[in-house]
Amino acid sequence: MKRVQGFFAGVWEFVVGDDWRTALGVVLALALTALLAGAAISAWWIMPLAVLGLLALSIRRAARGG
Repeated sequence: MKRVQGFFAGVWEFVVGDDWRTALGVVLALALTALLAGAAISAWWIMPLAVLGLLALSIRRAARGG
């Protein structure tokens, strides 16, 4: 059981890391992309914008110290 817990703890650390807000933003951007693509709407532009926005927010939080 400890190996399973260790595995999931490692996956969590890899995916979420130090910033859960960025991980949540990526999940939301992927969900929005999937919804639009499922509705046959061009959705290629969502992820690049999400990456730029999330990166800017992450750098801003780091520059402020928290």
